[in-house]
Amino acid sequence: MPVINYETLNTNTDLTTTRTLLHESIPLTGAIVSGTYGTEGSEENIKNYTHGMFQSVYDYPYLSSSANHIFDITLGYHASSPFSGSSSTQNAKKINLYNEFAQVLLGYTGSTNTVETFESDLSFGDNNSLMKSCYFLSFARLLTKDQVKKGTFAITLNTGSWIINNIEEKTFPKGPNTIYTDASASEIAGTNNKGNAGEYGVLYRNNGDGTYGDGSAAGVGVVFYQAGIVVLSSSIFDGLTTGGTTHPLNAFYRKHSNGFLQGVSGAFTGSTISASCDALRHRIANISYNNTTELNSTIYFCRAPANKFNYSYNPTYTTGSKMVVKTIAADTPVAYITTIGLYNSSNELMAIAKLSEPLKKDPTNELTLRVRLDY
Repeated sequence: MPVINYETLNTNTDLTTTRTLLHESIPLTGAIVSGTYGTEGSEENIKNYTHGMFQSVYDYPYLSSSANHIFDITLGYHASSPFSGSSSTQNAKKINLYNEFAQVLLGYTGSTNTVETFESDLSFGDNNSLMKSCYFLSFARLLTKDQVKKGTFAITLNTGSWIINNIEEKTFPKGPNTIYTDASASEIAGTNNKGNAGEYGVLYRNNGDGTYGDGSAAGVGVVFYQAGIVVLSSSIFDGLTTGGTTHPLNAFYRKHSNGFLQGVSGAFTGSTISASCDALRHRIANISYNNTTELNSTIYFCRAPANKFNYSYNPTYTTGSKMVVKTIAADTPVAYITTIGLYNSSNELMAIAKLSEPLKKDPTNELTLRVRLDY
């Protein structure tokens, strides 16, 4: 068997790497989040756990083999929050949940070595922007991929009362829809880094006229892009105005035929975590964002110079010591390239690339073939 000649790749001139970001639009309608399957109390795509620390939302009944996990939802508050107290339902769990998210996403303070506190701006140090009672939405990697694309996240919430009809089969939020978005963030501005969570951006209320926030640029939450976690302040539901009167903390009330039952304070102190997750979930009208898939590539420039690769080692290339592709002995040799093989330093075949059509190669021409490996 003839000896195969290898062409050595020069790492400086024949090899390069690239990074490509692919984006996909993800719309999560409120119908899926808040009651497409089943009735109140028996929503088949909402999974609650015996530990009672969070609930999971699926796109189909979660017992179905075709169900996909969309996101988890829970809540928590800081130990110094007004909601914290021995009489609060699941008080220890709610504090632990807040501390767990803060520890993972923010890390510890440098001076006192205590867990950081969530804030609704990028300063991290302004006590007026502290978020001590929050909802946490953790999106599945199935949807967020490598990260949420900056400036694309939006959540539409109904900040009205949670009204249950007389037969208590469905829940209907009654009130205005408000969009909260990170539209002020972008790939080059409006984001920052904190702790181990990577980049994050602030969520502001969309005023519908091209402006965001309330004039003081106060944020209502934070989206952590690489972690795929959204933190919403309970202040979103403060100050509902009904009949010309503003009722602080009433915007989260659950209303029945006998009137208001509980508000934001009731949800965070007097209700279980699962019940409070239900209250928020039934107010979600829409969630949308673009995910990001990071595609890394190594590109090899495989060069076939004029004096090489003009002969094939395929046994059918010659018959009776004569090249079958030559009709006259004096003609120059010719070959057709169909395959490229990448070998390691021990000449072991590592990868094969097939050409879409054979390329003619003879001593009068040279070829440069571009091979890309994605990972």
